[in-house]
Amino acid sequence: MRSTLLRPGARRRGFTVLEILVVLAIIGLMLGLVVTNTDKLFGQGQEAVARIFVRDSIKTPLTRYRIDVGDYPATNEGLAALLVAPANVADKWHGPYLDLPGGKAPVDPWGQPYEYRYPGVKNVGGYDVYSKGVDKTADTADDIGNW
Repeated sequence: MRSTLLRPGARRRGFTVLEILVVLAIIGLMLGLVVTNTDKLFGQGQEAVARIFVRDSIKTPLTRYRIDVGDYPATNEGLAALLVAPANVADKWHGPYLDLPGGKAPVDPWGQPYEYRYPGVKNVGGYDVYSKGVDKTADTADDIGNW
């Protein structure tokens, strides 16, 4: 059997205290960068979700509604017309056109209902669907719409 004792003059291999401190400092700097940029990452994600909804996700339900009923819902009916039949078109309505939990109107990532206008102001001849954005105020620079 070999002896587990080190020979005189042989060095032990391992990390020095200085090397360990350098690694810990690098990890600390990386965590600091991640924590300070987290709000930017999540903010961009919320905007992307709203953009996908107003430009893509709502397009099919509104088109199906238009095919069945003959026109898009009026501004006063709003997106709720995709969930519950408006009284004036109940005989043509074959919805619900949106499958949402609880049958509630869709809300944006900031908890506000999406805005809907028909005929559209920004999309003349079509409809406007938009989120009021972070500031929750309509017709400001941070609005996210299908225009």
